[in-house]
Amino acid sequence: MRFRPCIDIHGGKVKQIVGGSLNDDGVKENFVSDMSAVDFATMYARDGLTGGHIILLDKAGTPEYEADFELARQALNRFPGMWQIGGGINPENAEEFLDAGASHVIVTSYVFDDGQIHFDRIEELKYVTGKNRLVLDLSVRKKDGEYYVVTNRWQNFTKHVLTAEFVNDLSYYCDEFLIHAVDVEGKQAGPDEELLAVLSDARAIITYAGGIGSYEDIDVIKTVAGGRIDFTIGSALDIFGGPLKYKQIVM
Repeated sequence: MRFRPCIDIHGGKVKQIVGGSLNDDGVKENFVSDMSAVDFATMYARDGLTGGHIILLDKAGTPEYEADFELARQALNRFPGMWQIGGGINPENAEEFLDAGASHVIVTSYVFDDGQIHFDRIEELKYVTGKNRLVLDLSVRKKDGEYYVVTNRWQNFTKHVLTAEFVNDLSYYCDEFLIHAVDVEGKQAGPDEELLAVLSDARAIITYAGGIGSYEDIDVIKTVAGGRIDFTIGSALDIFGGPLKYKQIVM
């Protein structure tokens, strides 16, 4: 179990947002930083942190998305092979992100259409990236007592329920998973223990994101998931305006 750093970019700025609030009308922000993506990447590299993720939050194809990518490109170029990157990635542009210095590309929406997963699309991506450079983001929200995969900036429910078996089946196609617990993302009200219990039974490399607001919450993740799941923290860190001391987390 290890801490994975993050850099979320929206509107040309490094931000932390409230999960589930991102849509075409805007977003609810927890924190907007004056530091650039390169500044954060430099800090994380200094502290020996690897395997983190950069997420482009603006809609692909917009000028805002291009501005986000330019900031991300600077960080990728400065520290090649250190960062995974996600947001608007498909087989046509995946190689561009890898060439820019990403260790992996993170993909959600492209592999789903009309609420269904399309394995031919995953195969397309795997052909471009290779299995060992592909991360699937199975961001989930709870509905009717089940955890459903959601796409398109967490707004659209698919027909797929997240289970350990589902993760195991998909692990054939990718190197890792990034799991966002969207309902608790950015709220610092504690991790989703029920979701963690589901994930703990999966045979895969998983990074969990969502709800961490105290040092005790990290212990909860370790206990519930048996130390088998990595974690990331966003808005709860003091570097993003939160109460948890970044330096204490990375010690």
